[in-house]
Amino acid sequence: MRLVLGSQSSARLNVLRAAGIEPVVRVSGVDEDAVAAALTDPRPAELVTALAEAKAHAVVAALAGELPDALVIGCDSMLSINGAMVGKPGTPEVARARWQEMAGKTGELLTGHVILRLSDGVVDRTASGAETTTVRFGTPSDAELDAYIATGEPLHVAGGFTLDGMGGWFIDGIDGDHSSVIGISLPLTRRLLAEVGVSVTDLWS
Repeated sequence: MRLVLGSQSSARLNVLRAAGIEPVVRVSGVDEDAVAAALTDPRPAELVTALAEAKAHAVVAALAGELPDALVIGCDSMLSINGAMVGKPGTPEVARARWQEMAGKTGELLTGHVILRLSDGVVDRTASGAETTTVRFGTPSDAELDAYIATGEPLHVAGGFTLDGMGGWFIDGIDGDHSSVIGISLPLTRRLLAEVGVSVTDLWS
């Protein structure tokens, strides 16, 4: 049984590879804004889990018999800070404003995971959950922030920062699961796999 990662995130892929799993990668193509807009005042954990679920189901639909027996995992990450849930900045201007708000403060990085177990092409078991990790942001100088934004890295990651890339220079510390901040929580994924009847060790390469 193969694990299918429903994400184009190289960071998530690298976490799984380093932990002994070589997944099949399929990008969901889900309209995240539309999914979020359809929810009524969701709690942060509910929001990221709903987005992860939509991605997982989209990947299952696209597999179309290619892998009738598989485990599909959908993931979504967002940052909760200053009372708001934020995703990828998208533009340098938003990334700059985001960092000006985050610098020297503490936020919570939430990652939602949904695993769908496929047997003979049909989803027969489902498990879901979310992980919350506290992130303590440093205070980059104006020149450092200019240089970081110019790399393009913060534009395409939840909250506008990475822990495992160049953004790691500006993170003073975390309280919780570091793999969750990178994008896929190994402890949570192991528990969810167990819920659908699979030991993570059976998936090791």
